Amino acid sequence: MVTTTVDLRSDTVTKPTESMRAAMANAEVDDDVLGSDPTAFRLEAEVAKKMGKEAGLFVPSGTMGNLICVLVHCEIRGSEVILGDNSHIHIYENGGIATLGGVHPRTVKNNDDGTMDIELIEASIRNPNWELLYPTTRLICLENTHANSGGRCLSVEYTDKVGELAKKHGLKLHIDGARIFNAATALGVDVKLLVQAADSVLVCLSKGLGAPVGSVIVGSEGFITKARRVRKALGGGMRQIGILCAAGLVALQENVGKLKEDHKKTKVLAAEAFGVQKNFPPAVPNIAFICQAF
Repeated sequence: MVTTTVDLRSDTVTKPTESMRAAMANAEVDDDVLGSDPTAFRLEAEVAKKMGKEAGLFVPSGTMGNLICVLVHCEIRGSEVILGDNSHIHIYENGGIATLGGVHPRTVKNNDDGTMDIELIEASIRNPNWELLYPTTRLICLENTHANSGGRCLSVEYTDKVGELAKKHGLKLHIDGARIFNAATALGVDVKLLVQAADSVLVCLSKGLGAPVGSVIVGSEGFITKARRVRKALGGGMRQIGILCAAGLVALQENVGKLKEDHKKTKVLAAEAFGVQKNFPPAVPNIAFICQAF
């Protein structure tokens, strides 16, 4: 009798598919630090196109990607970022924005659905007339899907409102979109709409999309030029990264379309294994989130 073990600890414990391994083995590569890796270019351009942004940059991890984005938007030490008190950047990324960037986090309470009240965000923006005393607010961060809220999705309407608020006060908006394709699938919208208000977005390839390594950050051409320098300073400049990017391209081409079925199976698992009979939150990619949600 053959026993098959299904590992449900997280959507990060997937193994590369055969098509990923083949693509990695046959990837056309060059030195990406010198700006010459063609497969990296293809992946970065593809993710940027899907997000409706000008350019992209491959990074080793989501944590580094978020850190780079915050550091680019908050170039001056002592800047302040407004983010959720239960957000991944604030809780699970080792305090990197403060430790490495000198960026001060100003937290706003996350609601059960992962949002922050617009009024509370606005009230947290520092008065520039008191810059002698206060840090200078430069950035707002959202997370979609919101992991610690059970994988809830932030809507297009909500994200656009936060974007409007950011523009009103001359701030930038970053979206930690580690599982942004899950959100788009669950909400039934084009992923571009979910990030159209953002100045930068992080997209993970190694979670729901199943690639073994890596994330991509996207934004304007000018933003990515600065991000490339910060990536180098953080030790994220690698050489023949086309080997890794090839798996990311396969993930985009083959696995985004499978997320709807993933969500369906997760709901069945919730009902059968946990006896959950109520409406399930819209995007819950792994078993850990099921436990959090209930």
